[in-house]
Amino acid sequence: MPLNSPQTRAILETPAIPNGPVDIALTLGSGQVFHWDQNPDGSWSGLIGREFFRIAQDGPSLAVLHGDPATAAHHFSLDHPLAEIEATFPPEPLCQSALAACRGLRILRQPLWECTATFITSSMKQVAHIRGMSLAIRSKFGEPVESSPVNAYPSFASLSRATERGLRDCGLGYRAANLLATARLLDSGKTDLGALAAKSTPDLRNSLQQLPGVGVKVANCILLFAYGRLDAVPIDTWIHRILVAMRRGRGGTPAQLAAYARRRLGPYGGYVQQYLFHHARTSRQKSKP
Repeated sequence: MPLNSPQTRAILETPAIPNGPVDIALTLGSGQVFHWDQNPDGSWSGLIGREFFRIAQDGPSLAVLHGDPATAAHHFSLDHPLAEIEATFPPEPLCQSALAACRGLRILRQPLWECTATFITSSMKQVAHIRGMSLAIRSKFGEPVESSPVNAYPSFASLSRATERGLRDCGLGYRAANLLATARLLDSGKTDLGALAAKSTPDLRNSLQQLPGVGVKVANCILLFAYGRLDAVPIDTWIHRILVAMRRGRGGTPAQLAAYARRRLGPYGGYVQQYLFHHARTSRQKSKP
């Protein structure tokens, strides 16, 4: 359906972009989610929870071709004050280069369990590998969704009945035991991801780290992408190198680098981190012969 057709315009409900633009390709390709696909016409198809969406870039905004516009606006965080966030980026050249390259990239709001499970499986894996595992889990254990070529991510109740062998068959390796144990813990009711949202960020981080397979880096990913704690800074290999460079080559313990990141990257450090991560990763890919 063309973006300028009356039928499309009737369902867009596109906001007037008071909070800055959204770049769909940057957002979906930045390593936050792993199951969206671009269609031949340039639009994107994917699931938000258990609802199928087809979206497209419409100038600086989001065109919703299939799915609930309010849900899409919430998921893509169109209410985040992007100009205010950009103004907090540190003046270091690395940060400013990432900002210039990634304007419009937004931190998504993801379902709590789906995000938690996905990042438990992300440990020591690159984006392409995480995508492969996510799609395999959806295919083997998830439920079909009308119009969607990809199954919904299975609930923790569903995965609690899986076997470690079955999860290993999805390419998880040692991560299978952690995902299974976390699913069973949540299914038992001993931990409630929704109830944890009332905690302060430090307390929530500590609580998440009690889940099998959740270390500090994964906990910060969950804080940022599921709980919307925009000051959370996941530190992987890419960000570790960048922080050392920002400190003029001075390294430090993980705790020291985390403290520096919180202090230097500011109240929207999660955004700064994501721009730095995506810019560094894609710049390296482009530089390869």
